[in-house]
Amino acid sequence: MRSRNISNLIEHYLKKIMADDDQIEIRRSSIAHLFNVVPSQINYVIRTRFTIPNGYLVESKRGGGGYIRIEHVKLLDNLGILDLLTQVIGTHLSEKKGVSIVHTLVRHDILSHKEANIVIASISKRTLCIGNTALENEIRARILISILNHLRYES
Repeated sequence: MRSRNISNLIEHYLKKIMADDDQIEIRRSSIAHLFNVVPSQINYVIRTRFTIPNGYLVESKRGGGGYIRIEHVKLLDNLGILDLLTQVIGTHLSEKKGVSIVHTLVRHDILSHKEANIVIASISKRTLCIGNTALENEIRARILISILNHLRYES
């Protein structure tokens, strides 16, 4: 339980220092020292909370002068991000990941809350209750990719 709470604190801290800038560079060891955790805990937070579906690009450079750069991206300013989202979705998408992507689209003012609710309803387990999880995940991926492609050409 402590791990989850510390992960939330680290995420909150990183987002707080990103509040003024769309990009930050951090040293994993410095953040780990600040929170008194092992550096792999920082990797975990970045790998799970700062993802493309959540609207972030992460770049890291290893070595003595290494850093981790986290960039908050504006999705429609960079159509390549929509391509990356499409790649992340792939051929199968869980409901949880789908909802995360939809929330990212709302945060970037690409979808309204009302539109997001419609999309979430269309990709929910309740709607796609086929009884075959793999098929449901495939249909969910197709729906969301279709929506992303539509947004690409409408914006």
